[in-house]
Amino acid sequence: MTPELHTIRLTVNGAAVSVQVEPRQTLAGALRDQLGLTGTNLGCEHGVCGACTVLLDGRTARSCTLLAVQAQGRSVITVEGLAADGERLHPVQQAFAEHHALQCGFCTPGFLLTTIEYLDEAPAVDSDAIRQRLSGNLCRCTGYHNIVAAVKDLVRRQAAP
Repeated sequence: MTPELHTIRLTVNGAAVSVQVEPRQTLAGALRDQLGLTGTNLGCEHGVCGACTVLLDGRTARSCTLLAVQAQGRSVITVEGLAADGERLHPVQQAFAEHHALQCGFCTPGFLLTTIEYLDEAPAVDSDAIRQRLSGNLCRCTGYHNIVAAVKDLVRRQAAP
Protein backbone atom coordinates (compact mmCIF):
# COMPACT_ATOMS: atom_id res chain seq x y z
CA MET A 1 0.00 0.00 0.00
CA THR A 2 1.38 3.39 -0.98
CA PRO A 3 1.41 5.90 1.87
CA GLU A 4 -0.66 9.02 1.52
CA LEU A 5 1.41 12.11 0.73
CA HIS A 6 0.78 15.49 2.29
CA THR A 7 1.79 18.76 0.71
CA ILE A 8 3.27 21.14 3.22
CA ARG A 9 4.16 24.74 2.67
CA LEU A 10 6.82 26.42 4.73
CA THR A 11 9.62 28.94 4.48
CA VAL A 12 13.10 27.45 4.36
CA ASN A 13 16.09 29.77 4.56
CA GLY A 14 13.89 32.69 3.54
CA ALA A 15 12.29 31.02 0.51
CA ALA A 16 8.72 29.75 0.32
CA VAL A 17 8.74 26.04 -0.52
CA SER A 18 6.20 23.32 -0.98
CA VAL A 19 7.08 19.66 -0.50
CA GLN A 20 5.21 16.38 -0.50
CA VAL A 21 5.90 14.21 2.51
CA GLU A 22 4.67 11.00 4.01
CA PRO A 23 2.82 11.52 7.30
CA ARG A 24 5.65 9.96 9.34
CA GLN A 25 8.56 11.64 7.57
CA THR A 26 10.72 13.79 9.80
CA LEU A 27 11.58 17.37 9.06
CA ALA A 28 15.23 16.31 8.80
CA GLY A 29 14.26 13.76 6.15
CA ALA A 30 12.28 16.32 4.17
CA LEU A 31 15.10 18.88 4.35
CA ARG A 32 17.70 16.35 3.26
CA ASP A 33 15.75 14.20 0.80
CA GLN A 34 13.23 16.55 -0.78
CA LEU A 35 15.13 19.85 -0.55
CA GLY A 36 18.74 18.64 -0.77
CA LEU A 37 19.77 20.53 2.37
CA THR A 38 22.23 17.98 3.66
CA GLY A 39 23.83 20.30 6.22
CA THR A 40 21.12 19.09 8.58
CA ASN A 41 22.87 15.96 9.79
CA LEU A 42 21.40 12.81 11.25
CA GLY A 43 23.42 11.42 14.12
CA CYS A 44 21.38 9.64 16.75
CA GLU A 45 17.88 10.15 15.28
CA HIS A 46 16.58 10.38 18.86
CA GLY A 47 17.04 14.12 19.50
CA VAL A 48 20.04 13.59 21.75
CA CYS A 49 23.13 14.63 19.75
CA GLY A 50 21.99 17.96 18.26
CA ALA A 51 23.42 17.31 14.78
CA CYS A 52 19.98 17.83 13.25
CA THR A 53 19.33 21.18 14.96
CA VAL A 54 17.53 23.81 12.90
CA LEU A 55 15.89 27.09 13.83
CA LEU A 56 12.12 26.70 13.70
CA ASP A 57 10.43 30.09 13.96
CA GLY A 58 13.67 31.37 15.48
CA ARG A 59 13.99 28.66 18.16
CA THR A 60 16.20 25.60 18.06
CA ALA A 61 14.45 22.36 17.23
CA ARG A 62 15.60 18.80 16.71
CA SER A 63 14.50 18.10 13.16
CA CYS A 64 15.02 14.34 13.56
CA THR A 65 12.16 14.10 16.08
CA LEU A 66 9.85 16.65 14.48
CA LEU A 67 7.47 15.47 11.79
CA ALA A 68 7.64 17.44 8.57
CA VAL A 69 3.88 18.03 8.70
CA GLN A 70 4.39 19.83 12.03
CA ALA A 71 6.41 22.47 10.16
CA GLN A 72 3.43 23.43 7.99
CA GLY A 73 3.33 27.22 7.65
CA ARG A 74 6.44 27.75 9.74
CA SER A 75 9.89 29.19 9.09
CA VAL A 76 12.96 26.94 9.10
CA ILE A 77 16.57 28.06 9.00
CA THR A 78 19.26 25.48 8.27
CA VAL A 79 23.01 25.94 8.20
CA GLU A 80 22.76 26.56 4.46
CA GLY A 81 20.68 29.66 5.20
CA LEU A 82 23.29 31.38 7.36
CA ALA A 83 25.54 32.87 4.68
CA ALA A 84 22.78 34.61 2.77
CA ASP A 85 24.91 36.02 -0.01
CA GLY A 86 26.79 32.75 -0.53
CA GLU A 87 30.07 34.65 -0.42
CA ARG A 88 30.82 35.71 3.16
CA LEU A 89 30.40 33.57 6.21
CA HIS A 90 27.78 34.41 8.80
CA PRO A 91 29.49 36.02 11.86
CA VAL A 92 28.93 32.84 13.88
CA GLN A 93 30.52 30.73 11.14
CA GLN A 94 33.41 33.21 10.95
CA ALA A 95 34.01 33.05 14.71
CA PHE A 96 34.00 29.26 14.66
CA ALA A 97 36.55 29.32 11.84
CA GLU A 98 38.74 31.91 13.58
CA HIS A 99 38.79 29.89 16.80
CA HIS A 100 39.25 26.51 15.10
CA ALA A 101 35.98 25.42 16.71
CA LEU A 102 35.34 22.67 14.21
CA GLN A 103 37.12 19.54 13.16
CA CYS A 104 35.18 16.88 11.31
CA GLY A 105 32.24 19.30 10.94
CA PHE A 106 29.46 16.78 11.56
CA CYS A 107 28.18 18.52 14.69
CA THR A 108 29.01 22.06 13.51
CA PRO A 109 25.63 22.97 11.95
CA GLY A 110 23.85 22.20 15.22
CA PHE A 111 26.37 24.19 17.25
CA LEU A 112 26.11 27.16 14.88
CA LEU A 113 22.32 27.32 15.05
CA THR A 114 22.28 26.79 18.82
CA THR A 115 24.80 29.62 19.17
CA ILE A 116 22.62 31.93 17.09
CA GLU A 117 19.70 31.28 19.43
CA TYR A 118 21.98 31.79 22.46
CA LEU A 119 23.14 35.16 21.14
CA ASP A 120 19.50 36.26 20.90
CA GLU A 121 18.90 35.46 24.60
CA ALA A 122 21.02 38.13 26.37
CA PRO A 123 23.81 35.61 26.81
CA ALA A 124 26.35 35.31 29.59
CA VAL A 125 30.01 35.36 28.64
CA ASP A 126 31.24 32.86 31.24
CA SER A 127 32.37 29.42 30.14
CA ASP A 128 30.02 27.53 32.45
CA ALA A 129 26.92 29.30 31.11
CA ILE A 130 28.03 28.71 27.53
CA ARG A 131 28.77 25.03 28.17
CA GLN A 132 25.37 24.64 29.83
CA ARG A 133 23.58 26.27 26.89
CA LEU A 134 25.45 24.15 24.34
CA SER A 135 25.12 20.93 26.36
CA GLY A 136 22.44 19.55 24.04
CA ASN A 137 24.94 19.38 21.20
CA LEU A 138 27.55 16.65 21.24
CA CYS A 139 30.99 16.80 19.65
CA ARG A 140 33.37 13.87 19.53
CA CYS A 141 36.36 15.75 18.10
CA THR A 142 37.00 19.20 19.57
CA GLY A 143 36.82 18.81 23.33
CA TYR A 144 34.53 21.91 23.28
CA HIS A 145 37.29 24.34 24.35
CA ASN A 146 37.48 26.15 21.01
CA ILE A 147 33.70 26.10 20.58
CA VAL A 148 33.31 27.84 23.94
CA ALA A 149 36.06 30.32 22.97
CA ALA A 150 34.23 31.16 19.73
CA VAL A 151 30.93 31.73 21.54
CA LYS A 152 32.66 33.88 24.20
CA ASP A 153 34.17 35.99 21.45
CA LEU A 154 30.78 36.39 19.79
CA VAL A 155 29.14 37.45 23.07
CA ARG A 156 31.90 40.01 23.66
CA ARG A 157 31.56 41.37 20.10
CA GLN A 158 27.81 41.65 20.52
CA ALA A 159 28.19 43.54 23.81
CA ALA A 160 30.79 45.98 22.41
CA PRO A 161 29.45 49.46 21.63
